[in-house]
Amino acid sequence: MSRATEETNRRMLRARDAMDRAYDQPLDVPALARIAHVSPAHFTRTFRATFGETPHRYLQRRRVERAMFLLRETDRSVTDICFAVGFGSPGTFSRTFHDIVGRSPRDYRKKAEPVAVPTCFTKAWTRPSAPAD
Repeated sequence: MSRATEETNRRMLRARDAMDRAYDQPLDVPALARIAHVSPAHFTRTFRATFGETPHRYLQRRRVERAMFLLRETDRSVTDICFAVGFGSPGTFSRTFHDIVGRSPRDYRKKAEPVAVPTCFTKAWTRPSAPAD
């Protein structure tokens, strides 16, 4: 792997780590591109080439993963969880959740059961997969 590729990967990881830390905050491509020290257009192209999905889709998936945990493990309302994980409207949250998980948040909650296994296994088993493009 060339030095330039390694540096690009480090920059993309830096931005992805920022998304993981602040998934519940409003994040936009220009802000993430500044973290990676590249232009917004270059950031989007490079992020997708590096991680296989756009920054926006990665952030949505990360938010849905957190919502899945909250739906399984708490009795907070779906609307409260929607805003807690960074979505701006319950409609967008429900539509995105359904697109990624395959069922509505309410249906997911009804059928999900807390499991007594280590969290790392639960995350791996319940992680929504990125759709093939």
